[in-house]
Amino acid sequence: MSRIGKKSIQVPAGVSVKLADSILTVTGPKGTLTREIKDGAIVDIKDNEVIVTRKDDSLSARALHGLTRTLIDNMVIGVSEGFTKQLEIQGVGYRAILNGADLTLSLGYSHPIIITPVDGISFAVNKNIITISGIDNVKVGQAAAEIRDKRKPEPYKGKGVRYVGEQVRRKSGKTAKA
Repeated sequence: MSRIGKKSIQVPAGVSVKLADSILTVTGPKGTLTREIKDGAIVDIKDNEVIVTRKDDSLSARALHGLTRTLIDNMVIGVSEGFTKQLEIQGVGYRAILNGADLTLSLGYSHPIIITPVDGISFAVNKNIITISGIDNVKVGQAAAEIRDKRKPEPYKGKGVRYVGEQVRRKSGKTAKA
């Protein structure tokens, strides 16, 4: 049995979880998230606890067991606390500017890159640190990955966009002949 799927999800105060016609709705102080629950998983809501079980031991039900539990847990954390990812820009002339809700990046190309946030995502810029925040973990991670993809850190000088704390393997350059 799935070790993650066995764990129950504790619902904090101020968060409500409702299940109707295989649509799970989680409402909290930061917003509301909904997700469809697949057939292989059974969700039981008791008091302030959500328990996910599977209806049989088929391969698809076993695969969905831990995944469903983790997705519901991320929904509960998202509406109560929210998720953030931080990116760091390194390089001479590389910078990020916030224009309203849009993020404008200067990453060494001949043109600025303008990124418009999707619903539920917000950007914040502090010097060379970009903070992406929202209630949906998938959207926050996808937005961070798309920004990083605009200029990945290169291995020689380390210039580019990286996650805060990410270690970039550096290569030594050409060596001069002796």
